[in-house]
Amino acid sequence: MTISASMLYNLVHCPHRLSMDLFGDPAERDKPSPFVQLLWERGAAHENEVVARIGEGFIDLSAYRGIEKEQQTIAAMDRGEVLIYGGRISYGDLLGEPDLLRRDGKGYVAGDIKSGAGEEGASDETEGRPKKHYAVQLALYTDVLERLGRSSGRRAFVLDVHNKEVLYDFTAAAGGGKSQGLWDYYEECLGKARAIISRTTQTLPAYAPGICKNCVWYTTCIKTLAAANDLTLIPELGRSKRDVMVDRVHSIRDLAKADMAAFIRGQKTIFPGIGPATLIKFQGRAKLLADDKGRPYLREPIVFPSSERELFFDIEVDPMRDICYLHGFVERLSGDNATERFVWFFAEDTSPEAEERAFSEAVRYIQASEPCVIYYYSKYERTIYRKLRNKYPHVCSGADIEAIFDPARAVDLYFDVVVKYTEWPTPDFSIKTLARYLGFDWHDPHPSGAASIEWFDRWIKQRDLGIRQQILVYNEDDCRATRVLVDAIKQLPVRQERLETDVPA
Repeated sequence: MTISASMLYNLVHCPHRLSMDLFGDPAERDKPSPFVQLLWERGAAHENEVVARIGEGFIDLSAYRGIEKEQQTIAAMDRGEVLIYGGRISYGDLLGEPDLLRRDGKGYVAGDIKSGAGEEGASDETEGRPKKHYAVQLALYTDVLERLGRSSGRRAFVLDVHNKEVLYDFTAAAGGGKSQGLWDYYEECLGKARAIISRTTQTLPAYAPGICKNCVWYTTCIKTLAAANDLTLIPELGRSKRDVMVDRVHSIRDLAKADMAAFIRGQKTIFPGIGPATLIKFQGRAKLLADDKGRPYLREPIVFPSSERELFFDIEVDPMRDICYLHGFVERLSGDNATERFVWFFAEDTSPEAEERAFSEAVRYIQASEPCVIYYYSKYERTIYRKLRNKYPHVCSGADIEAIFDPARAVDLYFDVVVKYTEWPTPDFSIKTLARYLGFDWHDPHPSGAASIEWFDRWIKQRDLGIRQQILVYNEDDCRATRVLVDAIKQLPVRQERLETDVPA
């Protein structure tokens, strides 16, 4: 069985996804969501746009299939074509279909056209870094070129959604004190893929909300995890931590009743990468989940900023179009829910003018609402507002943005409250999960930011006011869910946690 670039892409996100794709029952697959289908459509459209910009300076092999495509690719490289689009290359059990092969000296470098950013993790303080799921694909192409004797070096490139060419240098040393570079990581993934294909290793599903919910195996895996009482259903206890624990602790119930003295040795535990305090925290969460009467609590008291006016704030962003299309606020006075009103600012189209207008109106609204307390869920809103300010500098100053998100008056409910101070009998701490636990529900049966992006795409194409209303209702629900969570946290009891144990060193 050949190993393709897409197989390695999936493996990076979830090794069990590769196992299920190879050996799972196709009848158990979920239907791809409208958002996933939109990603496919956007990816194809972006690729066509990039190819159109290239013009006539390439040879197009995209119409060929299978072996014929591969033969045409080899012939094109033999002729020394400068740029090959839609080719196919293979060697042994490796098979790649790079979007582009570009001649560089006597050899070729591979490139992919991506409808996402070519790097991740960029911020105001740090530069972006290569995406590992892109890197393994590009490394496979480079590996095949090397084995065929047609590579110009261990490097490749991505043409991303921002029309930026991003270099992936597989010879670069790993940063951050880590010894594993991108090429080492690729070879590790290749070994895992071969082990999965040969069934010499067995994979287990693991709960990762940001990855799982758009996967076609989501329903099947969640049933398996629930039946196994799997450790990854404990918040922040992911696959890697589960895998070092599972031989000694098989389930949430096992962890809940475990004697910590069996695992803790002074300042360390027997589980690599998991310290005593973290292990005790996980046991506390396991006890909450294992107890039918488990209730959320505060680890220590917390005091929220006080103001007569509260704004519960949420934005909607389409990263593929690079546009913030909605700024929503539920405004409440004096803590009285009867005074609530939903205030929103919507970009009616994808033009910079529409995005700027919505941003400007939202900033003016916030400033006119002062003094107030602003609640938002995660650092995303602040990150996007800083980005918008840089795009439209005459709307407001950088100091204006920092004033809006001043911790004295603005609360990042996720990072600064939920994660730091609270515990919940839930598998994750997403706003959807916590608000639903508290009895709140969304009007849409499958609400998500991904769904909102798909609705916005349909609004742009169809201009159907019903679709726009669907977007607004979803955003209003998100804002109200934030208010529900704030009110609940204010009522939680405080339970002091023991973070040390009297165990022998």
